[in-house]
Amino acid sequence: MKNQTVITSVLLMSLSDDQKIIYVLFTAFLLIYLMTFLTNFLIILLVVTCAHLHTPMYFFLGNLAFLDMSYSSVSAPRILFDLSTQDWSISFPECIMQIFFVIYFGSSELFLLSSMSYDRYVAICHPLHYSQVMSWGMCTQMVSLVWFSALLTPSIFTLCLRRLTFCGPNFIQNIFCDLPHLLKISCTDIFINLLVFFIVGGFLGTVTFFTTFYPYVRIFSTVLKIRTSDGKRKAFSTCTSHLTVVFIFYASITFIYFIPNTNNLLTLNQVATIIYTLITPLLNPLIYSLRNKDLKAALQKALHIH
Repeated sequence: MKNQTVITSVLLMSLSDDQKIIYVLFTAFLLIYLMTFLTNFLIILLVVTCAHLHTPMYFFLGNLAFLDMSYSSVSAPRILFDLSTQDWSISFPECIMQIFFVIYFGSSELFLLSSMSYDRYVAICHPLHYSQVMSWGMCTQMVSLVWFSALLTPSIFTLCLRRLTFCGPNFIQNIFCDLPHLLKISCTDIFINLLVFFIVGGFLGTVTFFTTFYPYVRIFSTVLKIRTSDGKRKAFSTCTSHLTVVFIFYASITFIYFIPNTNNLLTLNQVATIIYTLITPLLNPLIYSLRNKDLKAALQKALHIH
């Protein structure tokens, strides 16, 4: 241990050594990031300025848009910088900071998606009490709890990293800093860190998974009791966008963090990472806007399209 040098920077995995491929990737990722930022910002603007969108559902959607915009900004600018300079090294403090915000925004989205499930549950299963239950005070408290409670997980994980020593090799097999890959290059025992990771992560995942999907068990049970097919279709139409976003988010997390990396799956893991960090924050606003008549009408009114 005494003869080993403590590392001060981390070398991320390069996407390609071919200059033409790098140019294509840089252009594609830049367009994706700009579209992500603009579409999410547009949703926030519409939710804030359009009076008929001042409802709990769009209040949560505006927070989701801000969350996606922020999450994308944690990794995308750094990836673009690395592609342009072809210098895939990042300082250790920057790496820790990136891990903190990746976990923070990921945890926030888990909590927010579960809050949106509860909103849909109240709207469909208890429509007569919806305005009372989902009051503005209640919505504000729920969103405040989402943003503040999500701070606990990254704080615990990054504090646990202070007990570790990282002395090389300093190469991690990912295009941005994340916790599992960073733990692999530690030269001290990581048992306590892994234990904390599985306990805290497992508890967070179990609670948010249950609070996200259990309301839909009640929703489906209620919708199936509706006699008319038109009534069932209208009830399900308010949930499809949210369910689509939930499945994409959970599928990406499962593939990245719960399926071990092998030589055969390394490329697929890279693809899943890119989808999780770049594509998903862009898909969310598109899924909601394309399937939502109120957002379409608000956009047309803002652009003066008839």
